[in-house]
Amino acid sequence: MDFIPYNSRLTYHKSPFGAVREGEEITLRIILPKTLGCTCADLILESDCGEVSVIPMAYERNEGENEEWWSVSFSVDTEGLYWYRFSVSGNGKSTDITKFYDTPTGRFSSDGSSFQLTVYSKNFKTPDWIKGSVIYQIFPDRFCSSGEKKENVPDDRILRSDWGEKPMWQPDSEGKISQYDYFGGDLKGIEQKLGYLESLGVGCIYLNPVFEAHSNHRYDTADYEKIDPLLGNEEDFVSLCNEAKKHGIKIVLDGVFSHTGADSRYFNRENRYDDIGAYNSTESPFYEWYKFKNYPDSYDCWWGVDILPEIQEENDGYIRYVAGENGILRKWLRLGASGWRLDVADELPDKFLDALRKAVKSEKGDAYILGEVWEDASNKISYGYRRRYLCGDQLDSVMNYPFADLLIDFAIRGVAEGFNDKISSICENYPKPAVDCLMNHIGTHDTCRVLNRLATGGGYYSDHLNRYQGGLSDEEKKQGKKLLKLISSMQFTLPGVPCIYYGDEAGTDGGEDPFNRGCYPWGKEDSDLIEHFRFLGKLRKEHPVFKDGEFVPVSDALGCVAFERCGSGEKIMTVANRNSHPITYILPEEGYEALTGGIVNGRELYLDKETAAIIIKR
Repeated sequence: MDFIPYNSRLTYHKSPFGAVREGEEITLRIILPKTLGCTCADLILESDCGEVSVIPMAYERNEGENEEWWSVSFSVDTEGLYWYRFSVSGNGKSTDITKFYDTPTGRFSSDGSSFQLTVYSKNFKTPDWIKGSVIYQIFPDRFCSSGEKKENVPDDRILRSDWGEKPMWQPDSEGKISQYDYFGGDLKGIEQKLGYLESLGVGCIYLNPVFEAHSNHRYDTADYEKIDPLLGNEEDFVSLCNEAKKHGIKIVLDGVFSHTGADSRYFNRENRYDDIGAYNSTESPFYEWYKFKNYPDSYDCWWGVDILPEIQEENDGYIRYVAGENGILRKWLRLGASGWRLDVADELPDKFLDALRKAVKSEKGDAYILGEVWEDASNKISYGYRRRYLCGDQLDSVMNYPFADLLIDFAIRGVAEGFNDKISSICENYPKPAVDCLMNHIGTHDTCRVLNRLATGGGYYSDHLNRYQGGLSDEEKKQGKKLLKLISSMQFTLPGVPCIYYGDEAGTDGGEDPFNRGCYPWGKEDSDLIEHFRFLGKLRKEHPVFKDGEFVPVSDALGCVAFERCGSGEKIMTVANRNSHPITYILPEEGYEALTGGIVNGRELYLDKETAAIIIKR
């Protein structure tokens, strides 16, 4: 076959594009060669649970010398994941039309897989305030210290007074971390820097855990009801939320609900607390939250880490504690939070996630629910069954690891081919409300610093300790910075919401935990890089197309990627040149003007090596 009979990404073939709401009419059209002699065409629609519907298609018309159009309009009334293909009969045989690929001969062949159709709840709505904004992620201990004295800080903490030096890394004889160091970043320190964050265009601060815990990362929650004393107290949290609001910024908290700390009031393995923890007695009110194999020392724990006993999240008592009328979720929303980021969301069962959304949205209808899912969240199978994170009853959106991997791979390897296809895949599979509030990060507390990844050409997987002796050379930093400017220009113009990991905008480098969690370099910032991010944040505020505009692939070949965002009366194109030499890119039409990067002359765009241009159609 010399042409593709069906392309799910063209509204000519499928309307509307991508995921659809329950009950929304869908029109599909296939184009067949007359020589096929088609006498019958059917749409084969299969639900994810295996129910198959055969829907007859109607002959529509002839077009040109050798095209025959067949179409069908239908709707799906139940949310979920569906798969479809076409069956056509002609010349005495039947043929299935599935996904196609281009062969080396220039002909198209089927790969045998069905097309995905995501159907989401007709009531699915995501918060408008996050769309078109910028997210800023803060690891609280390392962003800014107010210097204020704290009360009730446990005596066993190692407190540092050398802000900006390397984090401590002292595994014990078994390779485990048993001691943590604290640099003293706090909520008041964040409040002092709200003006700076506003200058970056930030509209949302995502805080790594702030609840009492006995590690500097605080993913081993000790008490969901209290702010960790080194960070401040409840009044400080309320003050931060109130002051942030004055700067047009909302606060999103990190919810770690798949496990607690062993050293917590709930488990109390170390007998730090007066509460009777699950480890202390089978009569503990928290005993049923956990699963013991051989009481008390053998229990399920997160990824085998014994300081993180795993929660049975379907336990009704635990769900009430977290999502009840006066539960944890509502408490912190009432005190000023505007949403929750859910740690390891793909390890939380549907029963828990359903209850969580009901509680959060009942308390604050425009709260943001963001999940940590590293793969395509629309079709992920977790713990043996298909998940429904984005069907409208659980998450608003997810951390966009597919985009992050794609951007960093483009910067390191310079391979453009397939870039736009992968972006389009997410846009097609995810509901539009979820796409518009994707968290588009290029670095987090779980990954090496993006500057280091780019500067070393991906050499961030080398030896855990030795690779940081002496840090990056000036030449490496220069190259990393150039590539960071390149991909951040793409990051800030792709569908979704760009996220800055604190300090990335200031030129901070570092490798795996704990080196990716160093202190913000106050007084030693890269001012040029900060101005670059300020410009990108300002750009997003000034152009509504970045809030919910359509993603339109333009080209991706020979080390160069180009795409457009269209909507709200605007058309803005990003062209990124990863080549080690300048290029002249031929634009699809005249009338573009450079907002940043490159020189436009008629239909020609001149781009220096390893740079990106953002241009607007006037």
